[in-house]
Amino acid sequence: MSDPSCLLNALLNWVRNNNILLLILGVTSVLTFTGTLILMPILIIRLPANYFAHQGRRRKPWLTLHPALRVFLLLGKNILGSILLFAGVIMLVLPGQGLLTMFIGLMLIDFPGKFRFERWFVTREPVHQSINWLRYRAGRPALKLPQDSAD
Repeated sequence: MSDPSCLLNALLNWVRNNNILLLILGVTSVLTFTGTLILMPILIIRLPANYFAHQGRRRKPWLTLHPALRVFLLLGKNILGSILLFAGVIMLVLPGQGLLTMFIGLMLIDFPGKFRFERWFVTREPVHQSINWLRYRAGRPALKLPQDSAD
């Protein structure tokens, strides 16, 4: 087993040698944390009340755009989602909202079964209550879930 003082010295040397990397990671963490605190409520409030009430995904409005612009937007959205997913993983050990950032990244990335996963996540009672609390405070109607749509 190694001497604890030796390990501490090695850690301190690593921090001294990588202070720029740690600064970049810290600034990225703070910016992502602040961004999620600002953007998440805005996105939740802007969702149509019946967004999850349907069995399948609604037609995306950007499908009518020029194909080159559509590809550019799709690539940009997936790249941003990948960056946020990676930043979220890093924030699991650094300060910041790692799980929330990972979730936002996953929501931006296109993958099979994504809408089913989103619906499953939103139907969890604590998540659903939190979303509807935010929507209520903004004067928006509560999200309708699949079981609500039969009412």
